[in-house]
Formats: sequence, structure tokens, C-alpha cells
Amino acid sequence: MARLLYFGRLADVTGTPHQTIDLPACIADTAALRQWADVEHGSSGALLEDTVRLAINNEIAAEPAPVSNADEIAFMPPVGGG
Repeated sequence: MARLLYFGRLADVTGTPHQTIDLPACIADTAALRQWADVEHGSSGALLEDTVRLAINNEIAAEPAPVSNADEIAFMPPVGGG
């Protein structure tokens, strides 16, 4: 089962900081995962934004990147500073 992590405002948007799921068969890469997760959570495009980076197994992904049920995939919004 894949473990999906949502950081920062994305946890608020999705209503959860993490979830463990069997990826649907139609999801083979990060692009398909973004589309599915955005619809699944009713995120109105928040998970599709270019500024949201994905990390697969603790490494920033160059997208589109392959994903599998063995992966931990983190959705990370941009971080601001001051």
C-alpha cells in the first residue's frame, strides 16, 4: 500500500495529514496521482499547482515520475520565509 503525506496547507485542503491506500490501476506516475488525489479530495486544483512538489521515498521527484504501492509519496507546498 502506498503512503501519501500532505504537508502544510495541503493537510487542511485534503482534510488529512496522511493516508495509506492501494493505488488505483490507472495511476502509474505522479501526474496521474496528482489528478486522482485532487479529485478524490475535492481540492479544486490545489494538488495540481506547479509549486507543490512531490517527494517519493524522501527524494524530490523530477516529474512525471513512476509511483507504486511500495512508495511513500509526500505532497509539499512551497515554504515561505521572512
